[in-house]
Amino acid sequence: MSYWERTRASRELFEKAKKHIPGGSAYSIRYFEPYPFYVSRAEGSRIWDVDGNEYIDFRMVHFAAVLGHGYRPVIEAAREQLEHGAHLGWCNEWEVKWAEAVCRWFNMDMAKPANSGTEANMYAVRLARAYTGRRKIGKMEGGWHGGYDGLHKAVNYPYDKPSSLGLASVENIVPLPFNDLEATVRIAEHEDLAGIILEPVLGSAGVIPASEEYLKGLREFCSRRNIVLIFDEVITGFRHPGGMQNYFKVKPDIITIGKTAGGQYFAGAGGVCGDREIMSLLDQINRPEFWSRSFHGGTYVGNALTMRTGYVTISELEKRSDEIYPYVNSLAEYGRKRIRGILEETGFEAYVTGLLSMFGLHFTKEKPVNGLTAERTKNRELGRKLFYHMLQKGIVYLRPETPHFALSTAHRKDEVERLLKEFEDFIKNSDWKQLL
Repeated sequence: MSYWERTRASRELFEKAKKHIPGGSAYSIRYFEPYPFYVSRAEGSRIWDVDGNEYIDFRMVHFAAVLGHGYRPVIEAAREQLEHGAHLGWCNEWEVKWAEAVCRWFNMDMAKPANSGTEANMYAVRLARAYTGRRKIGKMEGGWHGGYDGLHKAVNYPYDKPSSLGLASVENIVPLPFNDLEATVRIAEHEDLAGIILEPVLGSAGVIPASEEYLKGLREFCSRRNIVLIFDEVITGFRHPGGMQNYFKVKPDIITIGKTAGGQYFAGAGGVCGDREIMSLLDQINRPEFWSRSFHGGTYVGNALTMRTGYVTISELEKRSDEIYPYVNSLAEYGRKRIRGILEETGFEAYVTGLLSMFGLHFTKEKPVNGLTAERTKNRELGRKLFYHMLQKGIVYLRPETPHFALSTAHRKDEVERLLKEFEDFIKNSDWKQLL
């Protein structure tokens, strides 16, 4: 049965959506031709659309759901907090417990919640400027830090094009080449940078890890030049105990978090944590005049629902750490190795990237080590072809042109095997050769 036949209710919803939502979807990345399916429920590693079709989900709430969909301790905490009040407009005990848990997880001194990863990055950049008295911020080509004007440059390839209409403040953004320390330093040392922000594993560009040498070199350079080093760990922060800063043993000055930090499923999920010297610039007690501190706040910041579910999530990850991370990491590594084996066996030119419980697939003619090498030879049509093949087989992920896969505790080995079987079938039996 074709996609059109299987998803009639989704098609009807999309036609309605186009009348009232620009582009027919709340977030453009969720759209694909001819129209997206609309999800009605989720459980474990599975999602179901409004037509009743079931899918194995490797998107997992944009990589947030390390514990899978509908994780019961989190759901029960949310249900109980809804009874007490989701947001109270006053300080609540859960913001304190959440901050303690975040600081413990990342071995940082202080933390403040934010409403999203985007907002966390916005406040982190402001902190870097407040601390140094400088204005410019370095960020990686292909790095995505949310829709904030102050970081919305060199996000999409080609990097010399504006990343959006209506941007007003991109002149203070300095694009840097990820994983090329010599070039990064050469560019950065001629700029008066307040901070450098990066994802230790480039997310949007295709799950590309930084090299340890690159991160350590960047740390040394930033320390020498008094530049605030910011790790955007919105995606990666809870994919390893202590985040990527603990995995690579490179400590930034500020870490930004989101997604998983707010209970995996809830809005108001973001935060900034760092050392006491920098974070004290947010302190309204010791800096009572508004012009003497860096502003941070908002109506839903620290709401009880998100703080409680975030605290429960972090506590579960701490408590079950020895069980969770070896399991999900081994599943992902198995997938990566098997895909590489299929590519070697068939002579198909493509590359697998990733780290721990995440991986990406690149239909490129060169090994992707940063945004540029992941994009300039990319076969977008081949990526779309694979996406529709998988969609027909009930397997979904983020996103058609650059496949990203996230594993959770809810995934089973037979589900990964199913992904591998369909990938092998696509490579060996489909008509992809006409696209080369």
